[in-house]
Amino acid sequence: MSTLILKFGGLSVGMTTGMTQLLSIVLHQHERWDRLLLVVSALDGVTDQLLEAAHLALLNNQRGYRRLVATIRTRHLALIEHLPLGAPERAALQADIDRLLFDMLATYESMSASEQISAPEWIDRVIGTGERMAARIVAALLRQNKLRGVAIDATDLIITDAAFGGAQPDFPRTREQISTNLLPLVERGIVPVITGFIGATPDAKPTTLGRGGSDYTASILAVCSDAAEVWVLTDVDGMMSADPREIDGARVIPSLSYSEVAELAYFGAKILHPRMIAPLRERRIPLRVRNVFKPQQPGTFISDAPTQAGFKAVTSIQGLGLRAQHSGSIATLAALVDQHLAALTGSHTDVMIAAQSSEQSFVTFVIPTSAGPDALHSLQDALAIDLAALDQRVPWLMQPVSVITVIGARIGDQHARTARLLAALVDQHL
Repeated sequence: MSTLILKFGGLSVGMTTGMTQLLSIVLHQHERWDRLLLVVSALDGVTDQLLEAAHLALLNNQRGYRRLVATIRTRHLALIEHLPLGAPERAALQADIDRLLFDMLATYESMSASEQISAPEWIDRVIGTGERMAARIVAALLRQNKLRGVAIDATDLIITDAAFGGAQPDFPRTREQISTNLLPLVERGIVPVITGFIGATPDAKPTTLGRGGSDYTASILAVCSDAAEVWVLTDVDGMMSADPREIDGARVIPSLSYSEVAELAYFGAKILHPRMIAPLRERRIPLRVRNVFKPQQPGTFISDAPTQAGFKAVTSIQGLGLRAQHSGSIATLAALVDQHLAALTGSHTDVMIAAQSSEQSFVTFVIPTSAGPDALHSLQDALAIDLAALDQRVPWLMQPVSVITVIGARIGDQHARTARLLAALVDQHL
């Protein structure tokens, strides 16, 4: 039986126009595929608000986190009011939203009082509430339109390790959970609406897959349900050859290989989660990136088929460069940067460029696109004291950097064109 995974982002579920498009796409694809699984993100911006509220709770700022929860509630109830739902369905949905928020408030209050659980573990207990609310709203809309939509928390499906804030799935256990708890529902004609971003440890502690992790959820579900395709429905026409805000003439790329799109995601393209590609590549499950507001357009098709040689895209991503006039410990520095970035944003980073001699050390870290626009400044502030303590005589010097990447197949055959493109992009950043 053919299975399609549809993943809808926060802009799709956060507006009535987006929800109308979502419904139209689901109704159409429901007639074309044997089995349909939906994955939804939280409403756009809600995860950031939940994270901020969690940090306020850890600081025992009750007024601050209660204000944010009230704002989140108002937004969700306003969306429900504007959707074409019957009175009983709307009332039940509003009660469900209030129950989720009440449970979350209780967790925030416990966070303020307890010191026995680490901050990342506390945050993972509450930050997935946005997805839980979104899934229930979408499922209610499907039921109102004669589909048997049911909201399902991925904590009952995706088993992970205990790396809170960036958990790794246990694929064998997850496949077993999906086979037991999900596929029988689908066989009965139910359309599951599954929460993206979240999972749980074997002992049922909630975890998250990293910011932007709803894409990864779709990938995990595809592998564990033997899906035929995955579609990511977003607010752009597909994967672009460059950021159109920086490069004139940026265009949609019709097709990409798994390797090419993995590099695009890792080096700055904000459409896809970097970790979602590897499972799809291993099982050769095609991926499509399409515009939820223009579903008739083909978007970008990603598979293992060979693609045309040459330049495909240029990306630019924020980084943090650190230099010291001595041979410092890059391993120690890497651990320190990752620790601060994870605490600030729930995201992790890797050492991208490192050079070390007897007299000097230099290292550049990429700031994940999912970390948010203020991550670089926040990371610099958090690191300032600790970096100086690493070597009081010659401190590490920090500076923002841009990591520019050209992506394509056999680019070495086009040295001159690549050099011109890099020069143009560098000029944009000077």
